[in-house]
Amino acid sequence: MGYITLPRRLFLWCMALIYMFAFFSLYLQIPGLYGNDGLLPARWQLRYSGKAFLEQLLSTPTLLWLGPHLGLDTQTAMELLCLLGAALSLAATLLESLRDSLVFLFLWVLYLSLCQVGQVFLYFQWDSLLLETGFLCVLIAPLTTVPGWRAGRVHDPVTFWLARWLLFRLMFASGVVKLTSRCPTWWGLTALTYHYETQCIPTPLAWFAHQLPVWLHKLSVVATFVIEIAVPFLFFSPLRRLRLGAFYMQVLLQVLIILSGNYNFFNLLTLTLCLSLLDDQYTRSGNMFSELLRFLVELAVWTLIGYGTVTCFDLQIDWDKGTVSSRTAFTFHQFNQFLKTVTFPAVWLGVLSLTWELVTAMFRCACVQGFFRRFLGTVQWTVFGAAAVSMFAISLVPFTYIEYDSNASLWPGLRQGYDAVGRYQLVNSYGLFRRMTGVGGRPEVVIEGSMDRVTWTEIEFMYKPGNLSATPAVITPHQPRLDWQMWFAALGVHSHSPWFTSLMHRLLQGKTEVIELIQSDMSKYPFHQQPPMYLRAHRYKYWFTEKLRWWRRVYVEEFYPTVHLGDAFLESMLSHHGLKEKSSPRRLSETALVQLVRWVRAQVNGLSAPLLLWSLLFCSASICLLRGLQFEVTLKTKPSEPTTLPHPQEDKQTMSVEEVDEEEEVEDDAGKKTGGFKDDYENVEDVTDEDG
Repeated sequence: MGYITLPRRLFLWCMALIYMFAFFSLYLQIPGLYGNDGLLPARWQLRYSGKAFLEQLLSTPTLLWLGPHLGLDTQTAMELLCLLGAALSLAATLLESLRDSLVFLFLWVLYLSLCQVGQVFLYFQWDSLLLETGFLCVLIAPLTTVPGWRAGRVHDPVTFWLARWLLFRLMFASGVVKLTSRCPTWWGLTALTYHYETQCIPTPLAWFAHQLPVWLHKLSVVATFVIEIAVPFLFFSPLRRLRLGAFYMQVLLQVLIILSGNYNFFNLLTLTLCLSLLDDQYTRSGNMFSELLRFLVELAVWTLIGYGTVTCFDLQIDWDKGTVSSRTAFTFHQFNQFLKTVTFPAVWLGVLSLTWELVTAMFRCACVQGFFRRFLGTVQWTVFGAAAVSMFAISLVPFTYIEYDSNASLWPGLRQGYDAVGRYQLVNSYGLFRRMTGVGGRPEVVIEGSMDRVTWTEIEFMYKPGNLSATPAVITPHQPRLDWQMWFAALGVHSHSPWFTSLMHRLLQGKTEVIELIQSDMSKYPFHQQPPMYLRAHRYKYWFTEKLRWWRRVYVEEFYPTVHLGDAFLESMLSHHGLKEKSSPRRLSETALVQLVRWVRAQVNGLSAPLLLWSLLFCSASICLLRGLQFEVTLKTKPSEPTTLPHPQEDKQTMSVEEVDEEEEVEDDAGKKTGGFKDDYENVEDVTDEDG
């Protein structure tokens, strides 16, 4: 890898942006999900037993324990943490000086604090991925608050490598679990014929994608397997163009997912991790022989991947029909043998790649002139190198979950280390879309309310399918967490989703906080004037229509029986799931802090969450762009120098290591003043000269 100044800065900017999305999106839903009148009050998760604060913090690592000391109840404390995280991450997107290691540590602590009491609504893989990536930002971001600490920075490639390893684990595991699950749709290459209409919240483009011919869907599944299983090994290639090819393929997959489905900030986070495959200079000049050798190696790699794809999936072109047929040409046993064969080599590939980064960083450290700079660089290399090795080591435990024998043969000390930090979610296991649901039609729960038990009115949600003629929503990067859990609830019985009983109870009570999770515009809620006397829920199966009328459905069965306040069945279910009021809410002190939190809540009530997030994104990106343009105009208006300046990258290649460090430190200071766009300007020529 070459210099990573620009990718690292862009990575940190994107992470600040994603944190902003996550905090704002969650903040808008806290009253309905975790408030005192919400579905799963968060205060039930914190038991103030009189223990010392440190003891409470060790048992459940969350800053919410500070609530009583500040005169806040749990709901208000959660809102305060969300507001702090949202404000700080928004500021970090605008000011590069705030993309600091300590700032990212604080953001990580804030999100971890919320996840500790988030229960089922914060148990998604992307929440775990955000926590793990967020902790890596603590190691990747510069520590600008300590004078002189930026002088060395020889460890940057080492810590940034951890993002590449995380991307490898995420993509490889996501591909492997599709086959180890023995899901017939993945093995039959027909998964995408169901995926677009059965995913949680499809976009309008999902309808058009669903209409594509079956052979193209099957070919897309083949491409997915190649991108997720074979291509990730190229992440560690020493050849830049192979890494670039892997980068473009990952970006293509994530963009297509974003266009066809609403997966909140997950795909944006994956795209951010893909930046770890880049460096400042995409191309490197060399003599004719080395260029020819590099080209032949790259050609051999892509040829091998292509040959393996054709062989494993029996690709055949029908020239008359203009189609490509495909089928899985290997067995489950053969795939298991393949998995056993490659899992440990993948681990050793990671070991070799990390070792190379460590040795390279150590060499750079040794070449630094000046005792103090060399000493400081050595300290940094030791500290961050040890942290990188530790993170890599404990990540082997969740990574090898994909293959039992490999996991069982790990050194027990690694498992002990993983268990010791498990509550902090520093490393996690991943595996998305393990099985394709809704093969016989997407199950959907529809809630109905009535005042007289004769006339029933459906209660429509803002985002999930319900109304047959309603256009699918586009809400990325917002995640409506109730809508997502409604999708999971429809896959089983209501007793598997205890919160659903709480939802029925709160709707019968007419709790505004919960209603706003369903419709932010109260006038669109059919019982906004008076709560319904009776509620029931039915399960339907939905399909996309063949013509652009979006949905059709058929009735399946009763999902939840008719209930009313005081109903024996409802009361028994509330007691069974432990959803009855355990204690009265903590009394709020009318402090200035409480009044401030309430005032902010009053300002955002009724706002559309996607519109708010898009507005913040537009404003943040516009301000950064204007700063970059302002800096460019400033450069152009400066009087021209009589001498010709060398190209920045060419100049760096002829400089000594310590001179490069000094120049990059100066660039960092300049970048702070321009919002981080100075490097963008200096790298314009490199980007335009890219040969792909």
